[in-house]
Amino acid sequence: MHIHRLLLVLALLFSGSIAQGQVQKKLSKKERKIQEQEALADRNFIEGTKQLALGEFEKAFVYLQRSLELNPDEPAIHYKIAEIYTRANDAKKALPYAEEAVRLDPENKYYSLMVAEIYNNLNQPLKAAEILDQLTADGESNQQYNLDLASIYLQAGEFDKALVVLDRAERYFGLMEPITQQKQRIYLRKNQLDRAIEEGERLIQARPGNPQFVLSLVEILFNNNRLDHAIELVNTEIEKYPNQPELQMAAYTLLKSKGNTAKSTEYLYSAFASPDLDPDSKARAFAGILNEISTPERERILDSLTVLMRADEANNAAIYETLGDRESKEKRIPESVALYKKSLDLNPSNPRILEQVILNSFGENADLQGLEKYTIMGVDEFPESPQFWFYDGVVKSALQKDSSAVQSLQKAIDLNSGQNDQLDQVAFGSLGSSLYNLGQKDSSFVYFDKALQINPNDEQVLNNYAYFLSLEKRNLEKAKEMAAKVVKRFPENGTFLDTYAWVLFQLGEYEDAYLYMEKALQSETEPSGVLLEHFGDILYHLGKKSEAISYWEKAADSPEASEKLPMKIRDRKYYE
Repeated sequence: MHIHRLLLVLALLFSGSIAQGQVQKKLSKKERKIQEQEALADRNFIEGTKQLALGEFEKAFVYLQRSLELNPDEPAIHYKIAEIYTRANDAKKALPYAEEAVRLDPENKYYSLMVAEIYNNLNQPLKAAEILDQLTADGESNQQYNLDLASIYLQAGEFDKALVVLDRAERYFGLMEPITQQKQRIYLRKNQLDRAIEEGERLIQARPGNPQFVLSLVEILFNNNRLDHAIELVNTEIEKYPNQPELQMAAYTLLKSKGNTAKSTEYLYSAFASPDLDPDSKARAFAGILNEISTPERERILDSLTVLMRADEANNAAIYETLGDRESKEKRIPESVALYKKSLDLNPSNPRILEQVILNSFGENADLQGLEKYTIMGVDEFPESPQFWFYDGVVKSALQKDSSAVQSLQKAIDLNSGQNDQLDQVAFGSLGSSLYNLGQKDSSFVYFDKALQINPNDEQVLNNYAYFLSLEKRNLEKAKEMAAKVVKRFPENGTFLDTYAWVLFQLGEYEDAYLYMEKALQSETEPSGVLLEHFGDILYHLGKKSEAISYWEKAADSPEASEKLPMKIRDRKYYE
């Protein structure tokens, strides 16, 4: 918008009324009307621009449309309306406004650039290219747009035109890696490998000592079966710059491909010994060797690299991860878990090893408190992943943090949406246990039934369901059937034998209950307080009162004993 008009707007907005009156006396009625229209147009333009900046496209359009009605020949208004449509992804409606802005002010490059952008959005790249070509053709002004123009020509398959533009950009900017890479891509697509190589060599000569330029050319040579040329290039550069580990790693890869194992390994050790080699590069190289077929030579190399990595990269997540992978492959699970934990302390956003830590930490005598740290880490880092909510719920259920367990398990089920039956099945079973502990017994039994619908042979669900039914003295025949099914499969498991014996006890089948509870006690090195108390209860109902009291007394020091146990011992009789 013209500067003199904006100054006039400010004068109209902020000058006093007396001054306005003095100005108006000098103007004709027609002139005053024109002035008022221009002022109103400018106010609408300013407000529309403000609303556009706030992202309020509809409000901005209303103000700018009013401004356009009052001043249809102002290019800036057309431009801003085109901008609204462009930002709203409506290129077709944007185009006529942008083109009108260019017609009204052909010298404003920003108007032309918007038209080019719109044509690109309309999948008419050559029309966009025509505009950019006009802007940059003189070789002096607007040369910064040559890279955009070259990119458009590339997308349109106009390789020769793209090369012309890139040469023009190179004359303006000088030799630059992005320009060289674009030219190399074009030559490779035109099957002009030697020209692509020449471009890479020019860049290396112009920027000596930069290993990335060398590696880029090595990649082209290697991918196009010029292995000897690539080796020659790397060796030449290593002679000039012997302390660049990236070049040594390239030499290792190339010589290994050539079959020169001894020399390639020398370069590998030299690179790993350098503190300048990126730890992530070391980890990737180590992982590559780890995935090769196991041989004595491979193991020797891995041993040597392990020593070098442990010495220099003690606090790098990728290093700990790849060292953990080696321990895992060798079935040294505790060692791998310890290394994975160190990696997670530095980078918790690694779902693969986080899951490995969790899965390998379950089992007998598991440190559930310690494990919970990693299940919480899982839900914090990956809140949309059902398996981490599931792991968290299972651990919390085992820790008897039942309210939190229910929340996590429900979240896992919701996110899973029935995609993983196994996850649902175990989650239903754990939910059943936690809900029972919270006193929601009917809901508990509903979830146990859901779990058994998916897997009717899950021993943990069958056992827990049967035990809870026996405590409630509900559906005891169903409980007996489930417990018997488990004991048949696991005849030496003390926990399962105890459940079956207790169901039989509740059914009044004391003789059979005695036999199975005795087996349960014999199967345990250190019987739990629950087992001891239950055996005492069975003995009492068999008329063996003295023996019953003896077992009750053995259970007295156990934290698992029932609230009624002191009364049983004191009064020497059974209480429900």
